[in-house]
Amino acid sequence: MDISEKQEQIDLFLPYLADLNLRDQREVMERPFFSLAKSKRLKPIDYTSPDGKTWVHVSANPDYGMATIWDADILIYCASILNDLKERRANEIPRTLKIMPYDLLRSIGRPISGRSYELLGGALDRLQSTTIKTNIRAEQRREATFSWLDNWSQLIDAKTEKSRGLSISLSSWFYDGVLMSGGVLSIDRAYFDITGGRERWLYKVVRKHAGGAGEEGFAISLTTLFEKSGAEGQYRRFKFEIAAIVRRNDLPGFNLALIDAKTSREPLLLMTRNSAACAPPKPKVTPIPAKPLVRLQGPASSTPLREPTQPKNYLTDETLEYLRKHYRGWDFHALHAEFRAWIREASDREPELYQSAFIGFVKRYHEKNRFQLGGR
Repeated sequence: MDISEKQEQIDLFLPYLADLNLRDQREVMERPFFSLAKSKRLKPIDYTSPDGKTWVHVSANPDYGMATIWDADILIYCASILNDLKERRANEIPRTLKIMPYDLLRSIGRPISGRSYELLGGALDRLQSTTIKTNIRAEQRREATFSWLDNWSQLIDAKTEKSRGLSISLSSWFYDGVLMSGGVLSIDRAYFDITGGRERWLYKVVRKHAGGAGEEGFAISLTTLFEKSGAEGQYRRFKFEIAAIVRRNDLPGFNLALIDAKTSREPLLLMTRNSAACAPPKPKVTPIPAKPLVRLQGPASSTPLREPTQPKNYLTDETLEYLRKHYRGWDFHALHAEFRAWIREASDREPELYQSAFIGFVKRYHEKNRFQLGGR
C-alpha cells in the first residue's frame, strides 16, 4: 500500500467521540417528526401549529415503519459533527459523512454488540425510508419533501473484503438546517440515558423553549403540547403520562411543574432551567467493552510532557492536549476509567510515570482499534 492510499484510509473517517459537543437541530426539536414508540408505527403524523402557519406531515414506509425518536440519535451525532466542523471553520463540510459504527454507538450511549449493529442498520433504513412533507424552510415552494437520509451504505475494502465503516448522506433540508445561523442547540449527554420515548421528546421541547427563557421559565398548555407530540392515543392518556413525568421531575437540567391556567380548565406545563444547568457540563464516562490489557510501559522519553508530583491518578490539561492532537477522536475520560480499573486490580501496577503510561495505553488502543468495528 503506497503513502497516498494509507493517507486516504486515515482521512476517510471522522472519529469523533466524547470530546464532541452534542447538538440537535433546532426545528426538529419542537415539531413532531418522529414516532415516540419502539413498536412499528405506520399511522402518519399530521401536525398544524395553532396559528395555522406551520405544518408537518410524516409518513412511514410499510416495510420499515416510521423513524423513531431513538433513531434520531443518529441525526444528533451527525449534526454534532457538522457543527464541530463549522466551528473549526473547515474549508468544506461534507453532506456525506463516513463514520465508524463503533464510534457512533459509543457516542450515543449504545452497547457495543452484534445486536446493536443489527439495530443500527434498521434505524438507518427507517431514517432513509420515512418521508417528511413540511412548509418549514420551504422558501418559495409550497412544501419541502425529503427523507432524513438520502442514502446510506457499508464501505467494504476491495482487497480484504472487510467493512471499513458507513457512508451516510444527509438530506439537504437537515444539512442546511444544521449549518444555518442558530440552527442547532446544545443538549445534555444525559439525554441518551433517557429510556422513555415521551420523556426524550419532552426533553427536546423543554430544551428548545426553556433553555434560554431565564428564571421565569416557559409555560405551555397541555393541549398544545399534545398536538406538538404527534403521539398516538387520546389526550387523556397523554395528560396522565405527562403528570407522571412531572412527579418524577428527572429531565436533565430542567424542572417541571403543572400550574393552573387563567383562561382554561386544562393546566399548563411550566418548564424552568436548573441553576446547575448553567455550569459547565461534566464529561460523561462512556463504558467501553472489556479488552485484555497488557502491562503498560511509558512511551519514548521524547514525549513532550511533564509528570506532576501529586496527585498521580488524574489527567493533566497538558496530557489531554497532547492526546487530542495526536490521537484525536477517542473518549479519553472513558479510556482513563478503564486504565484506572486495570491499575486497581493489582497493587504493583501503579506506574511511576503516570501521564506517560496513560499516553502509551492510548497509543496502543488507537493503533489496535482505529479501523475495527467492535463487536461486529
